[in-house]
Amino acid sequence: MKQYAKVVINGSPITKSNFKLSNIRGRAILPYNSGKYHDRYALYEEEIAYHARSQNPGITLSESLIAVLKVYYKSKKRHPDTTNITKSIFDGIEKSGLIINDAQIRRLIIEEFYDSEAPRFELELFGESVYSLSYKVEENDQPSEPINYSPPSNRKSIGKAPDKSPSKPAGDSRCEICGKAVTAKNSITADKGSKIICRECLKNLF
Repeated sequence: MKQYAKVVINGSPITKSNFKLSNIRGRAILPYNSGKYHDRYALYEEEIAYHARSQNPGITLSESLIAVLKVYYKSKKRHPDTTNITKSIFDGIEKSGLIINDAQIRRLIIEEFYDSEAPRFELELFGESVYSLSYKVEENDQPSEPINYSPPSNRKSIGKAPDKSPSKPAGDSRCEICGKAVTAKNSITADKGSKIICRECLKNLF
């Protein structure tokens, strides 16, 4: 059996961390049937699984693997952290049955590119019994224009005292899933207080 597979998924990649919620005990929740925004991750994982299998019919890679991942974003700066998207991608690849377990990935190269017309990711998997990996980093003959980044807007300045002001009361907010108005007594918060879920929707997530 050929110890090689390639998967191409069109669209901007998403990360698992953007769609996790937490219940009152701190347990992570990943909705998949709420009918709301947070279902996007589960649907994306299913899309990866479907295309990974349809693009590689009859192939199952069971040995240790080298992975080369090329990610093409729409924008140079407005995109997820490239280091965070591997989890969503390999969860979908594992679900497809193309690989047995994402622990098979022993060597991983990630490259970031930009394509405003066709954002996507391209993943190549190579069996280590047949393929080996070599790479080198070289200094450019002519320096190119740097892509500079600024700290995230929610990052506190070094040395600044933490903000201890009370958070916005839940009574002024709505459930992230069903959209109903909530109070502090009938809701929980997730993602460090940035999201609010009513207890009825929380029960339905399990």
